[in-house]
Amino acid sequence: MDDELNSEDRPNSNYKLSNTGQNPSSEEGLTFYYNRERRLENAPQSVKDLYKKETAKPRLGLLGPLIADKPRRAIFFVIIFLCILIFALSRLGFFDNTYSLDGNKIDVSGKIEGEDTFIILKKTIEKEGAYIGTIEIVVSIPVKNEQEAVSVEDQQVYSHKILFTSDKIQMFSFPVPFNVKELLMVIQSEKSTVKFSFKPE
Repeated sequence: MDDELNSEDRPNSNYKLSNTGQNPSSEEGLTFYYNRERRLENAPQSVKDLYKKETAKPRLGLLGPLIADKPRRAIFFVIIFLCILIFALSRLGFFDNTYSLDGNKIDVSGKIEGEDTFIILKKTIEKEGAYIGTIEIVVSIPVKNEQEAVSVEDQQVYSHKILFTSDKIQMFSFPVPFNVKELLMVIQSEKSTVKFSFKPE
């Protein structure tokens, strides 16, 4: 009985269910309702600039990415400022044991070995007419109060003499009978005196 039904009697017989003879990927006959260029014509300037940044070719360089926006610029300039500050402070002697004595630059360091501390002193002539002659060095343990100073004054002071010559650079090394974390040192020429404390390594 079903075989006797004609195709014209079917409810969907008038609908075209497939597009025969055409490439399904073809865009002919299709209507596009979205157009980026037309939409950007009416967009605010900030949106247009955003799309321009996306399509712009990135520039090659080291400085460009570091200062591309305000946060990165701020961090970059803070780093530059800190580098300049550290360099200036190091030149002024805040980060090392470097001192000036009558035209001579003196670098002082110490190394603890056993019960003794070895003092290493490097002299470099900085200016013409720098002092040449005998240098007296006094090394002691820093005291916290006057009573301690009176009680240990005689046994915790070490004196040493060296000779500055006309050589551009001189190295001196001598032991002191102290095994402490901090030492007080006085370097004296015939003209002036340098007094400081430092911590041996």
